[in-house]
Amino acid sequence: MNGFDESARSMSLTAFIAVASLTLLLCVMTGPDRDDLDAFYTGYRALSPLRGGLAIAGDYLSAATVLGTTGVIALTGHDGLVLALSTVLSLVLLMFLLAEPLRNAGRFTMGDMLTRRAPGRAARIASCTVTLAALMPLMVVQLAGSGDLLAFVLGFDSSGFRTGSIIALGVVMIGYAAIGGMKGTALIQIVKTVVLLGAGLLVSVLVLDRFGWDTGALLRAAETGSGAGAAYLRSGLQFGGSDLDMISSELTVVLGAACLPHITMRMTSLRDTRSVRRSLSWAVGVVVCLCLLLAVIGFGAAALVGGKRVTAAGAQGNSAVLQVTGAVAGAGEAGALVVTTMTTAIFLTLLASVAGMILACANSLAHDLFAHGRRDGRPLAPRTEMATAQGAAIGVGALAVTLAVLTRHWNVQALVTLSFCVGASAIAPALVYSMFWRRFTRTGLLCTLLGGTACVFVLITGTNLVSGSPGSVFPHRDFNWFPLTTTGLVSIPFGFLAGWLGTVCGRDPDAAGQRRRYEAVEPWILAGAPPAGRT
Repeated sequence: MNGFDESARSMSLTAFIAVASLTLLLCVMTGPDRDDLDAFYTGYRALSPLRGGLAIAGDYLSAATVLGTTGVIALTGHDGLVLALSTVLSLVLLMFLLAEPLRNAGRFTMGDMLTRRAPGRAARIASCTVTLAALMPLMVVQLAGSGDLLAFVLGFDSSGFRTGSIIALGVVMIGYAAIGGMKGTALIQIVKTVVLLGAGLLVSVLVLDRFGWDTGALLRAAETGSGAGAAYLRSGLQFGGSDLDMISSELTVVLGAACLPHITMRMTSLRDTRSVRRSLSWAVGVVVCLCLLLAVIGFGAAALVGGKRVTAAGAQGNSAVLQVTGAVAGAGEAGALVVTTMTTAIFLTLLASVAGMILACANSLAHDLFAHGRRDGRPLAPRTEMATAQGAAIGVGALAVTLAVLTRHWNVQALVTLSFCVGASAIAPALVYSMFWRRFTRTGLLCTLLGGTACVFVLITGTNLVSGSPGSVFPHRDFNWFPLTTTGLVSIPFGFLAGWLGTVCGRDPDAAGQRRRYEAVEPWILAGAPPAGRT
């Protein structure tokens, strides 16, 4: 069904089981003690800049991003390439605007960062709620796709096999997060990034070799194979020529990807601001290289596999990476090794990405909701908080697996857009205001987080991702009332406006005190300089 021979399938399964077992063992060996919160939440901030950069790049390049970007490039050409460049731009934005303030303001979670300005239960509970709203959809998409991916690689097509695959992979991901904590998941991300770079480089070399290292020939063949003709290499194929839709989507990717909680959480695991700068430099370099490799692979999929076959395996083109790998690998043991390398990289990407998201949600639940969000105001003992975080990882993972099993027959790609929209419309305004606006208050923070999230959830129900198109969640119904594919062009300004109105018009009884607290730590947050009176 996918061009992989029996030896490639057998080798891929063996390699996947071996890598999953070894990485799980690595998590056990590096896991924190039962009462060591700093080790669980930050890994003692012991990563070198190179390893920190590889871990950030690994968190940043989720399986949905890797597979989705390659598929969009294969199907839409120019517009897919713009999407890949937007992904890089998002990380550059994080590097130059938010990374150092996030490191200086944070302790363990996004709630710690935000409550520097607005201490209290309400801010922590809102932060935890938005963290779950942003990451749970992205986890469900990747878990739901894991069964299809494993079936595609191994040649099985039964419903029971797909369900069992989702559950088995989910258990491994939960183990990564609950046992390894921040250090364990960072090591898995590093391994995943290195393997993904190697696999991407190998397949890209084989694709270019097919065309005599002539990129012009590759692009011409991709244009022909895509079935879209000359429109393939021109803007507008993905969005039907709508400039507003394109601007909305790119704005959502640029702001949303940079501010998702599992990315911002990674900043707290870096040693100091100098390490932040050097780690982000490595991360940007790695992401640029991978996006270039994915572009070559995507164009190779259009040229060698063809748009019809890519779409037949999935409307979103998520199988394009594996299809073109099978096309260039050839027969024999060498071909099986190429296929095995790529499939291992994809499954490592899937496992590591979801594990990082589970950890971010679990940390927020344990630290923001249970440890510091209680009515009595008393924090939990370290051992209790650690057990709570591990239990939360199991609970979050189990919920994600359950939702993935229930929705695996649906087209759930809309959930990826939902996650990025929440990151761009609620989290990004909250972080920007919290770091850079002195007057920002608790009321403004709550309006930004909850208002931005609510706006996204309302607007996305009217997009063509939910109904009114063949690739929507409900393809046979049409209640499409919102004219854009993503909500960013409306929900992002709404999130910023809600925070401004909440601050200016809200009756916050301690607005002056909140401003004084911020001014006391402002030098530390923005520049890493000790505040007045602090040595």
